[in-house]
Amino acid sequence: MSANASLRGLAARAPALAAWLDTHAETLDTDATLSGDVVPQLAEAGLLRVGVPVELGGTGGSIVDAIDSVADVAEHSFAAAFVLWGQRTFIEYLLQSPNRRLREQRLPALLGGELAGATGLSNAMKYLSAIEPLQIRATDVVTDDGTRGWRVNGGLPWITNLRKQGFVAAAAVDHEAGGPPSIFAIAHHAPGVTRSDDLDLIGLRGTNTAALQMADTLLTDDDRVTDDAPTWLVRVRPAFLGLQCGMSLGLARRSLAGTRDGGPGARAAVADEVAALSEQLDTLTTRLKAGVSQGEFVDAPASLFKLRIALAELVHDAASLEVQTGGGRGYLRGLSGIARRQREAAFVPIVTPSLVQLKNQLAAQRAQQLRTETAQ
Repeated sequence: MSANASLRGLAARAPALAAWLDTHAETLDTDATLSGDVVPQLAEAGLLRVGVPVELGGTGGSIVDAIDSVADVAEHSFAAAFVLWGQRTFIEYLLQSPNRRLREQRLPALLGGELAGATGLSNAMKYLSAIEPLQIRATDVVTDDGTRGWRVNGGLPWITNLRKQGFVAAAAVDHEAGGPPSIFAIAHHAPGVTRSDDLDLIGLRGTNTAALQMADTLLTDDDRVTDDAPTWLVRVRPAFLGLQCGMSLGLARRSLAGTRDGGPGARAAVADEVAALSEQLDTLTTRLKAGVSQGEFVDAPASLFKLRIALAELVHDAASLEVQTGGGRGYLRGLSGIARRQREAAFVPIVTPSLVQLKNQLAAQRAQQLRTETAQ
């Protein structure tokens, strides 16, 4: 029997990473000291290659395996899981892009952890749901070598994993000339690209979260992920949200496990609630994996939206139970991660698409359905 036979999750799959995250989880949440180390640590543990075809440099498996990786990391550090979500989601964009040249140029460094990948498509996902317009515009130009290009202007106020040592960010761009928006991969060293200082967050401060601005940034076909953003986004959205839900799975799992650290009286008082939430978590996990792997959420995004909302509510309830069983110990610095997990749980409802945005979208869909039924 191996030394890790009695372990589970990340402690069994990548014990060195699990130990590093347990040691530095508070630091990753409260300051940016280790923000440059997260992507290399994830890469060294092999997590960036999970669900990527072997012929492209991955270790095989599916997007469901990648969701499991995000969940496993979130049990130890939500900040690191947030970074993994950004990196692995960007990798997924390249896997689903028709631009083979872009994939060949960028994928090796992304898988190896030398380059950070930032999704940057929160604005695009809200655009897809008619929540807000795109914030970046492109003007057609002819480059010095006579090929087609675009001058891009605009910005995004919040992007995670803009690693100072080097990043590439995906962004949806509207064309002045008309036609469907495009998705471009914008490198940190492209002319006119400016990264702000890290945003002054109350937590998750080790995630390289900042604003990005483009001023007359020249891009070419080599930088274009897709020339039909609406169609492509519908196809990639289940992976985007599925990987994001992995963060909730891991955090809920860890908070429920944390209820066992209280005294026997505290554990007994919440035992029925913990059992009910654990059963609900198992059900939602199964539904998420099945929906993503079988393609259900491509044509039925409302089902995925409802699942994301249910997971966020479960995270809140699980974190609250951990506070109850932890008692005063959870309010003392350095004795537990309870306070950190409360901050992490508070972030789940607002990460794009936020629960308010999803609920508004579902309400709009219900209203449209009612109008259609009334007209028939």
